[in-house]
Amino acid sequence: MHTTRSADGTAIAFDRTGSGSPVVLVSGASCARGIHTALAELLAAGHTVVNYDRRGRGDSGDTLPYAVGREIEDLGAVIEEAGGSAAVFGNSSGAVLALRAAAAGLPITRLALWEPPFQLDADAHGRAEAYAKELAACLAEDRRGDAMALFMRSVGLPPAMIGQMRQAPMWASMEAIAPTLAYDAAVMGDNRLPSGLANAEIPTLVLTGSRTGPWAPAAAQALSGRLPYCRHMILEGQDHNVSWDALLPPLMSFLG
Repeated sequence: MHTTRSADGTAIAFDRTGSGSPVVLVSGASCARGIHTALAELLAAGHTVVNYDRRGRGDSGDTLPYAVGREIEDLGAVIEEAGGSAAVFGNSSGAVLALRAAAAGLPITRLALWEPPFQLDADAHGRAEAYAKELAACLAEDRRGDAMALFMRSVGLPPAMIGQMRQAPMWASMEAIAPTLAYDAAVMGDNRLPSGLANAEIPTLVLTGSRTGPWAPAAAQALSGRLPYCRHMILEGQDHNVSWDALLPPLMSFLG
């Protein structure tokens, strides 16, 4: 494990594996860098892979108050450690953070996005507002388990499954990073596509699974219409919890 310092002094932890052109992995909500350990090992066959903990997770520090701009600075510090520029793979809401970073002008050479969870329906803004309000109430009262359960309900997990997870040994580690759910809510904003995407003038690949649901290809197609150099690929038989083995071939082909 290595660490770097973000612009506000926050320690950001990362692992570096492999050799070749650099690629940085950005995790989504409720996850630390461990979610990408196996993917990093696969990509290391042809790339230097930098897999980092976003602030408030795993071995990284945190500095309040939170701002999306600070997370973009964190990614910038990691890219600097990777060599000054790098391709970036973002997973779920981590894809949205990576997209925002590219639009902000970070030195990202290529951008690969797995199912950025933008919602295009008329109720998207209302759902985002209600979720953020309830999440803030849970965290203000330090009800971290309830906050994590709320997130899981919001992404469609059934109550029985959530109840089982709350009894599992892994639940304590999930509660530990529950405050960062508010960070991802801020990254997502109102759940719709952010402004300024045309500034991300880099090759971009948006990947979605055929079994995820209609929101994923709809979001990908909307992004393809807004990003100057973007294409969309569907992975047959995959859902949001994608198999790294299935993701690897198109990802490696895109990264070069």
